Amino acid sequence: MAQFLDRYRIIEAQKEESVSFIKDLLVYIDKLENDLRGENDRLSKELDDAHLDLEDARRSRREMQQQLNVTSQQLGQYNTDNESLKNRNPYIIVLIDGDGTIVRTPDCSSCLSREPTLTSHPPQFHEEYIRQGLEGGKKAANALRNAALEQCPNISDDVEVIAKIFANVSGLAKAMKRVGVLDNPDDLREFSLGFTQGKASFDFIDVGHGKERADSKIREATRWNIRNHNCKQILLGVSHDAGYAPFLDEVLRDESTTRRVSIIEGTPIVRELAATGTRVLNFDHIFRNDKLIERQSPYSQFQQLSHGLPPAQLQAIGNGRNQSPTPPNTWAGVTSVPLTTPPPMVFPVTLKNGTSGAAAAAAVNIVTPHPKLDDWVPGDRGLDPTLTISAVILERTKRRAGNTKLCNNHYLRGPCPKGDECVFEHKHKASEEELKAIAYLTRLNPCVNGQDCDVEYCIYGHHCPSVGLNLAAVGGNGKGEEGVCAAFGCRFGADGHPPGTVIRHPKKWDKEYY
Repeated sequence: MAQFLDRYRIIEAQKEESVSFIKDLLVYIDKLENDLRGENDRLSKELDDAHLDLEDARRSRREMQQQLNVTSQQLGQYNTDNESLKNRNPYIIVLIDGDGTIVRTPDCSSCLSREPTLTSHPPQFHEEYIRQGLEGGKKAANALRNAALEQCPNISDDVEVIAKIFANVSGLAKAMKRVGVLDNPDDLREFSLGFTQGKASFDFIDVGHGKERADSKIREATRWNIRNHNCKQILLGVSHDAGYAPFLDEVLRDESTTRRVSIIEGTPIVRELAATGTRVLNFDHIFRNDKLIERQSPYSQFQQLSHGLPPAQLQAIGNGRNQSPTPPNTWAGVTSVPLTTPPPMVFPVTLKNGTSGAAAAAAVNIVTPHPKLDDWVPGDRGLDPTLTISAVILERTKRRAGNTKLCNNHYLRGPCPKGDECVFEHKHKASEEELKAIAYLTRLNPCVNGQDCDVEYCIYGHHCPSVGLNLAAVGGNGKGEEGVCAAFGCRFGADGHPPGTVIRHPKKWDKEYY
């Protein structure tokens, strides 16, 4: 019995341990199950989130792919449109500075060794175009268009050529008439109309008087067109003007712009423009490649004869068999008897500084316009022809009073329209030096038309002839100071003097000097 009891107790203890074990196992399993369920829930949630993220990523990728496709298509279209816009209306623009052709005559004391020059030489069309007037303008427009297209062979056939010539038409016509290119100034206006009518995109623009008017328009047009990709070439007719060199250095900053700008060469290009490296084109069949030379007026011929030959030659001519029986005493007389006039006469007139006779005549000469004014352009007509005057003869001529004064019209124009009724001297046989003195004194009276005067050999002044002169020796009050008007009672306004001129003795009366 005791044996069974022991065994029972052993079994009972084992049973309790089994129950405890099972309880512990169940608790552990429950805890593990809870942990695993929580982990499973977490993983399930993460999986759901991952699915959502994946779906969102797929959707976003599809949207991005779609946007990329659309953007690629748009970019392609933009590139196509851009190329189309850049090449839709290609054009070449020709800008020509036609202004500035103002004739300047040098001091004729050296006329035999030095030919007349011009202050500037923009491209000038050949005479055969201009003389044809309206029809010539149309032919010139067509020739210029063809020449421009030949210089740009890589551009499509539908390229347009635009040409603009900026000029003071009236001033240019007068200048061309003075140099003998035109007989009738109206031919240039007809030519300009023909040039404008020849092509719809061609314009001959009259900018009026003013040196910078054409320059400023060409500069602004160049700046605007060089930023326009439709503009394939800019052809500048400015080979004569070094003032464009800084402007070209400013706008031609890279190779792409440099390739698109060229200079049309009329007369040889100035070295400042050549130094910019801009391509130079020659349209010799359209534009003149030589400078316009001013044809000589009777007065310039007269000056040549009296100053261009050495004294020995003048004396030989005066003593030769062709010597005129009487010295010419009118403007017409001088020009009708070339190479036969006697040498300038010398009079023993005492000047204010005490110098007298031949020594004074040799020592004191007045040159007008003053050589330092050669670069001044007073207007359309330009500077009056140069005079070299003996101070002695000028003083002697000025001293004439009343009816002994030499008649301007008789001696410079001839004959005097007043005839015997004229109160001034007609019978005196004036020397060449006296004629020049009369011419200078007459120039002290402003021409009523000023710089707009189109009378080729007008005897009156078109600007003040007394700027910078030393007239102290001949009765004037000036001291020859640069930038100072030496005339007493000057009749010219500020526009008749170079900028900044000091007019110490302006006009105070209205009667003529002489």
